[in-house]
Amino acid sequence: MTKSRHGLAMSELARLHVERLAAIEAASEPVYAIPSEYPAGYHVKPHSHSRAQFVYARAGVAMVSSIQGRWMVPPQHALWIPAGLVHTVDMLGDVTMLSAYVAPRALADPPSVVRVVAVTDFARALFIEAVSPPDAKSDRRDLVMALLLEEVLRLPDRPLGLPVPSDTRLAALCRGFMESPSARLVIDDWADQLAMSRRAFTRFFRKETGISLSIWRQQAAVFTALPRLAAGENVTAVALDLGYDSVAAFTTMFRRMMGAAPRSYFRAPEQY
Repeated sequence: MTKSRHGLAMSELARLHVERLAAIEAASEPVYAIPSEYPAGYHVKPHSHSRAQFVYARAGVAMVSSIQGRWMVPPQHALWIPAGLVHTVDMLGDVTMLSAYVAPRALADPPSVVRVVAVTDFARALFIEAVSPPDAKSDRRDLVMALLLEEVLRLPDRPLGLPVPSDTRLAALCRGFMESPSARLVIDDWADQLAMSRRAFTRFFRKETGISLSIWRQQAAVFTALPRLAAGENVTAVALDLGYDSVAAFTTMFRRMMGAAPRSYFRAPEQY
């Protein structure tokens, strides 16, 4: 029987997840916050919630997938998942999640699309407080939840979404690239495979994904690099495997996409 690092069988984790979903649906408060831990490789099957989910990855890297695309949630980032969106979650390493499930009435105009955001020190403190066991000071807890909702709308977006095209031919090219990303992707090669001119392909790709192939390629590289860097792999090895000619070129791309260089990105934040 396969067990997690916490000694729980995978079947037990699946049962706990079902119980969590039931508790979320039964909750009466505007914001229902809970912590959860998952072992590397754990897969959460397709599901949805009647509440939006705001999930903060305090440790580890998780990947959320739906028919709309894939989103990476590395440490010190959070993901907003709109209510009703069917999605799966894959743990790319041991993951500690802090989740706030937000009732439709809690926000006047909640985000209607999936967002990956960077978590500020203030938001981190609010998340940790929100999942702490409640005490007699219910007014204080209500204030914490209200502040967390205010902070949700202010956090800076990060380009950690990877849209999947609806066109089957283009989707096949994208999936192949995600399995083996390379900085040396040439746009003309993909255009030729779809029997399109470079200009027509460029327009088609942007229409299907909402972003250019260049940006999409860089985001796919980040998707591949983050779990490996989080596991402690050498930056040079990761950069060369992704087809970058130098660590400097990879670092420039990574800093532009993530706001920090690879070597400093996973430094532990101040603990509360």
